[in-house]
Amino acid sequence: MKYIKEGKERKTTINKEVRNAVSSMIDDVIERGDEAVIEYSEKFDGSTRRAQGMGLRVGPEEIAAAYEEVGKELLKDMAQAAMNILAFAEAQKMSLQEVHDFSPREGVFLGHRIIPIDSCMCYVPGGNYPLYSTALMLIIPAKEAGVKRVIACSPVEKGSGRINAKTLVAMDIAGVDEIYAVGGTQAIAAGAYGTESIKAVDLIVGPGNQYVAEAKRQCYGQVGIDFVAGPSEVLIISDGTGDPEVVAADLLAQAEHDVNAKSVLIVVDEEMSQGSTKGSDFAESVIKAVHKELDDLPTREIAKVSWENNGEVMIASSYDEAINYANEMAPEHLELNTKEAKEEDIEKVGLSGEPLKEVSAMDIEYMIKNLTNYGSLFMGQNTAEVFGDYASGTNHTLPTVRASRYTGGLWVGTFLKTATYQYMTEKGSKEISPIVRRLAEGEGLMAHAISAKCRE
Repeated sequence: MKYIKEGKERKTTINKEVRNAVSSMIDDVIERGDEAVIEYSEKFDGSTRRAQGMGLRVGPEEIAAAYEEVGKELLKDMAQAAMNILAFAEAQKMSLQEVHDFSPREGVFLGHRIIPIDSCMCYVPGGNYPLYSTALMLIIPAKEAGVKRVIACSPVEKGSGRINAKTLVAMDIAGVDEIYAVGGTQAIAAGAYGTESIKAVDLIVGPGNQYVAEAKRQCYGQVGIDFVAGPSEVLIISDGTGDPEVVAADLLAQAEHDVNAKSVLIVVDEEMSQGSTKGSDFAESVIKAVHKELDDLPTREIAKVSWENNGEVMIASSYDEAINYANEMAPEHLELNTKEAKEEDIEKVGLSGEPLKEVSAMDIEYMIKNLTNYGSLFMGQNTAEVFGDYASGTNHTLPTVRASRYTGGLWVGTFLKTATYQYMTEKGSKEISPIVRRLAEGEGLMAHAISAKCRE
């Protein structure tokens, strides 16, 4: 692999100060409940809800007022995105099948049920931007799964007493049951252990800053979580046939998330060993396009730091080399950027007599077969990663910092549990009892053996 631009080493571990601060806050919320939650919200978010005589829970009047602030066009766009997310969640749920009356031997019947969890918290970050799209992505699959009680938590806008109006509306469109104006570690602790105002839940999902991520990690066990999320990532594998400005735009779409976000481009040039500069030329044109876009990008303050520190561009001598790198990186988002040759272009070349312009489009089918570690895959230049962020229907809550090695992203199945069951006829019980008794005796667990023997 040849580096054209190399990023700095990115720290992904939680430091000791964060761990200790989060642990102390969780203990405080457990001990003092609402009072601790409110104090931390006032300290870190400048929440004025208490001063305004408002509780933690958002009432219908606040939601109605939020609708008045949000433009009609955005409401329509949210509704369309919600429809696509719901449609895909429905399709995912339909792919799950219960098992009934499976019989591995005569008289023994096994099965499993698919059961929704009773309650969950959907954590919607505030931070630099109002991430109302996250509200749709978390709440809709939870409701489709059949979760009885879905609550949402989000911090107030800094120095105010209210959650961003767009976020509130998105939560309502998604069908949430309860909304609480609280964020950060205190929200996670309240969801895990409960307070006077917030009844504890069974599962907490959603992204957040390093304090939210650490709080989820520390509360895991008391409550279920989706996964511990870190800074956003994208890896783009290109064959050099696409538009450099499009690739640059996709890289910066990740970079603007956070100064710790990581944007990586691999250009495959199979003739690099023979002195080809095609890959390097394309890579340099993308870097140039990145700098040009940064000049006028409203979010350049964050995106520029992210790109300079964490952005990487390299040339691979084969698709297998790029695939191996991708599987090792296990990125949150993985793009395969290629522009296929068009039939009309081939016809025009044939009529004019000019030589056919070289097009070395990657074999998408081969790539899909061999790429195994990613949060979500986006194929072809027409398929922007940002489409998945907002409206195409797949979920944007995805594993980061190599977690896709062992888990996929949030989906309707996140809110479902598979519970097995079995029953036996008298004959089946008698026939399996001696096997179980001998196995138990072999482990020295004699009460187990007696339990089996009394059924022989």
